[in-house]
Amino acid sequence: MTFFDLLELDFVQTALIAAAVLGLVAGVLGPLVVTRKMAFAVHGTSELAFTGGAAALLLGVSVGYGALAGSILAAVLLGVLSRRESDRDSVIGAILAFGLGMGILMLALYKGRASNKFGLLTGQIVGVDSTDLNLLVVSSVAVLAVLAVIYRPLFFASVDPDVAVSRGVPVRALSVVFAVLVGVATALSVQVVGALLVLALMITPAAAAMRVTASPLRATVLSVVFAEVAAVGGILLSLQPGLPVSALVTAVSFVIYLVCRGVGAVRGRAV
Repeated sequence: MTFFDLLELDFVQTALIAAAVLGLVAGVLGPLVVTRKMAFAVHGTSELAFTGGAAALLLGVSVGYGALAGSILAAVLLGVLSRRESDRDSVIGAILAFGLGMGILMLALYKGRASNKFGLLTGQIVGVDSTDLNLLVVSSVAVLAVLAVIYRPLFFASVDPDVAVSRGVPVRALSVVFAVLVGVATALSVQVVGALLVLALMITPAAAAMRVTASPLRATVLSVVFAEVAAVGGILLSLQPGLPVSALVTAVSFVIYLVCRGVGAVRGRAV
């Protein structure tokens, strides 16, 4: 089949829509995640999403619902247990290890197809059906709607938490809400790049954007563009050769990061 023939397949079109939606959500959340130094938290959350997905496989329910439940649980645990910033890394490490261990146990108990197990770790975007797509779209709209409501105080708390507290901003509550939003986005991203590579959508595009601009608005716009290029471009590049989507998504994302890092370095020398 030619490249254009492949584009006409229903599952490919569904995958492209899913990737576009994920790119938007990950791109919008990414700069705040980087500003708040939550990259490790995203990785820890992805392990609980993996655990939830493994549990869903074992119980015979949708992997998307399981991953969503696991990631929200991780987000709540991170928000509640890491009350002090000095505790955050150790709490994330404990949750990450627990999630990975339980996920491996559940996969060992699962007697279904091996491809389903592998897909949790590395992504299985072509397996997204209409039910998964509906869940993805509804969850994404909910995440963006909540973020729109809390964005201003959340950004204030992210940039200068001490001053935000003195001004009466509910920093702790905002942290928990944002952790849940990140958890939902992480669970959605697991379907594209898997639990092991979720940082490629949630962190790398935002990190690249923040290398070339200090403006929060421009960084968010660039982050969305980079995430879309990585997610959608990775799928398009994988079609003809039949290569793993997750590998190409991460490769495109990393190339964008390297280019932006180079641009930032050149600008720094010019100044």
